[in-house]
Amino acid sequence: MNQKHGIFPEPGTVRFERLLPGPAERIWDYLTKSELKAKWLSAGDVEPRVGGKVEFKFKHSGLSEADDPIPEKYKHMQDGTYFEGRVTAWEPPRLLSYTWGEETGETSEVTFELIPKKNNKVLLILTHVHLGDDPDVLVSVGAGWHAHLGILIDRLEGNDTEGFWVVHTRLEAEYEEIIK
Repeated sequence: MNQKHGIFPEPGTVRFERLLPGPAERIWDYLTKSELKAKWLSAGDVEPRVGGKVEFKFKHSGLSEADDPIPEKYKHMQDGTYFEGRVTAWEPPRLLSYTWGEETGETSEVTFELIPKKNNKVLLILTHVHLGDDPDVLVSVGAGWHAHLGILIDRLEGNDTEGFWVVHTRLEAEYEEIIK
């Protein structure tokens, strides 16, 4: 999982770029279909329209067959976690945005842009905005998306995946160096 780190182009924002094996329609399915989304991020439906509901049914231990003990600070997520968002942009297979964390009162927004490139590759640009300025949150979110995107790449390429928490823990240390 030797991908470059996300960047923080402005306060409360993290952005990732990944070149993925296409076509864009295949990647779109991994972003929007529960059974494919569950293989790299979380299960849950994405209602296909602006204003539609997005479900996030996280079970990180199910993202890999590898032994993947959960870190103590995330034990509250041991049995999974659930939340909802709503679609704010829906332009298949090019642009998807949705809210994240509405129930906490601190709503952020995630945007996925898919840009076709040569040789059946697709540039995925993921931008997560309105994250606030808490360094611990930025470290966790940066490491989280980085780890999830690594799993997505492994799935798209047909490779085995490392355990989410093992990778996330390693990446948290790297993102602490970047952010703090």
